Amino acid sequence: MDYVIAPPAVPSLPVQGSPQRFPIRRIFCIGRNYAEHAKEMGATIEPGRPMFFCKPADGVVADGGDVPYPSVTHDFHHEVEMVLALGAGGANVPAERAAALVWGVGVGLDLTRRDLQAQAKAKGHPWDAAKAFDHCAPISALRRIDGALPPAATVLSLSVNGAERQRVQLGAMLHDVPHILAALSELFELHAGDLVFTGTPSGVAPLVRGDRYHAELAGYATLDGRIV
Repeated sequence: MDYVIAPPAVPSLPVQGSPQRFPIRRIFCIGRNYAEHAKEMGATIEPGRPMFFCKPADGVVADGGDVPYPSVTHDFHHEVEMVLALGAGGANVPAERAAALVWGVGVGLDLTRRDLQAQAKAKGHPWDAAKAFDHCAPISALRRIDGALPPAATVLSLSVNGAERQRVQLGAMLHDVPHILAALSELFELHAGDLVFTGTPSGVAPLVRGDRYHAELAGYATLDGRIV
């Protein structure tokens, strides 16, 4: 193929125990998937279809890279989440078949310019500037699981400068993985290479320059990094 400019590099993540990397196509995120987080944000929990938004694939920070403090914000927050990496896709996937789409899992941070998000909510505007900026998605190396999802008792946690801020068991999710993927596949045709952030528990709080974070999906993945 003869392009008029050089094509951009394909964003990717390392794979545990392998020299190969996982190429990233799109990044989907679910909002308000833990009740206590919804309460701390003053949001109403609505049954039924989950709420989704997107981040850019080139917003991923891989391999433990530094995260630059973003521009135009004075309230920059962490949100620790389990991240799914899809090895297959489809449209209108039934929940009972959805787990088979998951190639691997990792842990990541849905970084958020909270002040810009609050302004957008107040005006009924989209969240793109608050959620989809450069370096908005640090993610760990992926562990291959081939559909064998982490059990409900698996702990998701985040510490900043050695102090724990977020901790939850995955069983507290309002929408579990099969139902997240089934609902998402009704809105978008999913493909291999897609990533899905599965929601954050309560305890979100600001990050500042110099902070060091440690995120963990117990028994599956860890992520360490710093804000610069």
